[in-house]
Amino acid sequence: MNVGRGYSPRIALVGDHDSAVTAHRAIPLALDQAAERLGVEVSARWIGTDRLFPNAATALAGFHGIWCVPATPYASTEGALLAVRFARERGTPFLGTCGGFQHALLEYARDVLGLEDATHAEIDSEASDPLIAPLSCSLIERSGRVRFAPGTRVHAAYGSESAEEEYHCRYGLNPSYEKRFDGGPLRVAARDEAGEVRAVELVGHPFFVATLFQPERAALAGRSHPLIEAFVGATRCS
Repeated sequence: MNVGRGYSPRIALVGDHDSAVTAHRAIPLALDQAAERLGVEVSARWIGTDRLFPNAATALAGFHGIWCVPATPYASTEGALLAVRFARERGTPFLGTCGGFQHALLEYARDVLGLEDATHAEIDSEASDPLIAPLSCSLIERSGRVRFAPGTRVHAAYGSESAEEEYHCRYGLNPSYEKRFDGGPLRVAARDEAGEVRAVELVGHPFFVATLFQPERAALAGRSHPLIEAFVGATRCS
């Protein structure tokens, strides 16, 4: 797919940049590789979460896409949640990976499902029933196969039934909350071999996808990732 020479999408990288974080080193490479494949020139800017509270709209104005990146806890949880909400409500193409996946679920649970007390165990270790809970098996520097739900945007982006993906994560969606999302526009787009949720997407949004895995890591092996290409391509209409 060639989006068109001369188009230069501006991407906000929401997170607290740390060059020691593997995903943070991979993300600029991943965007460059996707841009080359699509025939565009991407301009990416890191925006610390503490710059987003209380007014994310000002900090994110003028961006064509928002990527909520790994490495949590964020300096400002509320700032990250405001960025997710901004993208969800404004129709700005959104990609959340790892911590971005967790916060996309947290924002939706609080602001759409009305679960005002929904929390993240990494932030509140005393929470008795957190929405984002420790995984049954830690996925720090692990890889595994994920299977895509037919008819989803994620399935279309990959063009296959499944793929092997890499993780660096200890927390995911608490399975006891999964039914709360049933029937709503935020649907499960991928599961692991054990059936646990590994990606979600928002129906009716131009592009709103969040994955527990880190597709950006493909860039470190010199591969452009189809999901990141789909994200960058979606900014064309924003």
